[in-house]
Amino acid sequence: MPTLATSPAMGKQAPCARSCLGACCLPGAMLPVYLYGSKTKPQSKRVRSFGELHKLLDMEVAVEGGEDPSHSFPSSCPNMFGNLLLTQLIPGDYGFVAQLNEGRYSKKRLTEFRVDQVLQDFDPKKFNFRKVGQDEVLFGFQESDDDKTSYLEAGPRRNSPSLILINVSPIEYGHVLLVPRVADCIPQRLSPDTFLEALIIAIEADSPFFRVGYNSLGAFATVNHLHFQAYYLMKPFAVERAPTMEIATGGHDHSLAVHELKDYPVRGLVLELGDSLEELARVVARTAQRLQDRNIPFNIFIADKGARVFLYPQCFAERQANNLVPEDLMEMQVNPAIWEISGHIVLKRREDYENITEAKTWRLLAEVSLDEEQFQEVKAICLEELESLL
Repeated sequence: MPTLATSPAMGKQAPCARSCLGACCLPGAMLPVYLYGSKTKPQSKRVRSFGELHKLLDMEVAVEGGEDPSHSFPSSCPNMFGNLLLTQLIPGDYGFVAQLNEGRYSKKRLTEFRVDQVLQDFDPKKFNFRKVGQDEVLFGFQESDDDKTSYLEAGPRRNSPSLILINVSPIEYGHVLLVPRVADCIPQRLSPDTFLEALIIAIEADSPFFRVGYNSLGAFATVNHLHFQAYYLMKPFAVERAPTMEIATGGHDHSLAVHELKDYPVRGLVLELGDSLEELARVVARTAQRLQDRNIPFNIFIADKGARVFLYPQCFAERQANNLVPEDLMEMQVNPAIWEISGHIVLKRREDYENITEAKTWRLLAEVSLDEEQFQEVKAICLEELESLL
């Protein structure tokens, strides 16, 4: 692993006039750090926190088993009245959530790379997270040396720390970015170890309302510097309650299960945690790597406190480039990325927010999905990676 001073992507630099995360400023920085206990300890598995569509008709019945959902949410909530004015449950069977966020895209960082290539080299001249100020850092995130969880205002420095950053264009409460090993300048490409960090974030948050997402290049990632997004949403995502069908199990004790989404507008795979967090991370990340090698864009959604991972291969940008998306859907200016695909539809225009329906949402998301033949190829890749664990 390269150190800050010898990183081939950035090189050694003279100090700059501001506190950034580059090689000029990060080595001497004393940042807050969250230290978590051993990732190898047994994890509590809680899948389908919000039940299933055919079992629960009331979308406000939140957590299966009678648990009070408010106990899993931070006590310092935002202005709930204002939030309710701009968030609505779309009438229908699936409970898609629509949110009006007219200002988000004016603040969002512009995409500076090609959208037709899933794999691209890291370019230090373009925007990356080493260019942000240290005032955008909430805390570092790393495993403790003594298997205890703690928070330090000025923690131990690492050459290439994993950081939790403020999202400058947030969707919801607590919307943050996880940037693994920021100084290594990893492009938006997954590996088992970096995906494991995302799973641990979901576990440490310990709330079914906290989800973690990943967009590949070509699937509406806007920065080619490895990162995940995460935020709290006090409602079920539609996909969390969608029907699934188990297609295989694997791992050393066959406890890792792979399911296929059924009766959902986007074809996808659902992987459920077995007895090994590392096995789950390996299958998801190695499947993702093979999709990237084949130039297939995809999105990943981590739910149920890290116990379930949804993988959606997608083709919306390709269909958009070929003028295959219906004009009325294009006029909505929605790029269906991880949150939209999973069921939280972020809309830019008030007219769309006021007139959104489940049928139109379904049509929009259906444009994301691979056809059946293409999806079967993706499924075969995932099952091959599952078998490789044996």
